[in-house]
Amino acid sequence: MTVRELDAAGITDPGLRVAYSRSRHLNARYGRTYFLATRLLPPERRPAVHALYGFARRADDIVDDLGDTATTAERSAALRALEERLDAALAGAPVTEPVVRALAHTADAYAIDPSLFRDFLVSMRADLEVTDYATYEDLRAYMHGSAAVIGLQMLPVLGTVVPREEAAPHAAALGVAFQLTNFVRDVGEDLDRGRVYLPADLLAAHGAHRDLLLWSRRTGRRDRRIGSALAAAAALTRDVYREAAPGLAMLDPVARPCIGAAFVLYGEILDAVRRDGWSSVHRRSAVPRRRRAAVAAAGVARVTAARVGAAMRKGAA
Repeated sequence: MTVRELDAAGITDPGLRVAYSRSRHLNARYGRTYFLATRLLPPERRPAVHALYGFARRADDIVDDLGDTATTAERSAALRALEERLDAALAGAPVTEPVVRALAHTADAYAIDPSLFRDFLVSMRADLEVTDYATYEDLRAYMHGSAAVIGLQMLPVLGTVVPREEAAPHAAALGVAFQLTNFVRDVGEDLDRGRVYLPADLLAAHGAHRDLLLWSRRTGRRDRRIGSALAAAAALTRDVYREAAPGLAMLDPVARPCIGAAFVLYGEILDAVRRDGWSSVHRRSAVPRRRRAAVAAAGVARVTAARVGAAMRKGAA
């Protein structure tokens, strides 16, 4: 965490500064697109976004990266322990785990509904037991906790120019769109973890199924039915981006460049998967670095314009 960001956010307690710095490190290391977009926020709001990401990453690590020898029961117990520490921190009890401490401070500072964190952990626990989804509706129920609530957690930090409840459905939709994008991109990696997030009914509509995905992953061979299913999943995801799009104009002008950049870059991941021939069973597609830099540069220009406008309005008031 840069000293400038911490100072701008008014975070002076040494322990809290360490906690937020840990969350920022996780965001920078694992959330490439997310971190790049966060850099477009005003400095005083960045620590809160890092805290939200850091906690989500900690839970995700328990589910997927606790170690090859960890059992489902051990992972479940670790998630329960994380939730207990979070509940204690939200109630005002002292905690030592950095990402929990930073999250509790952020939740208090921005009055974020604690139920959003609990709903998130419900979906994380589902990943320990559920390995596929029969229908898109089933998947949407899972994504409420794993994705929609992330958008809702972010909304108080970003700020809105309309009543928050008006922007909330669009923020939730954007969280879902981002996660669906990840599902389209990460089919092979998810298979390696024993999961298929593409709904079985969507796969079946194109003649595909779980065993076909596993065969393709194992052999390295492609199948047009998989490509057709992925194209359909991408089209479905584009529809969710369209649901989310009206919410961009509802955000505080100084926050719009951040979310606008994420909106563009995540959407272009779908373009990258298409350019790679719908081969995400075998490889992880990415937006070229030069393109990410161009979007970030455009975002910086919009940030500057938004801040100048905000300063002028403040001076005129």
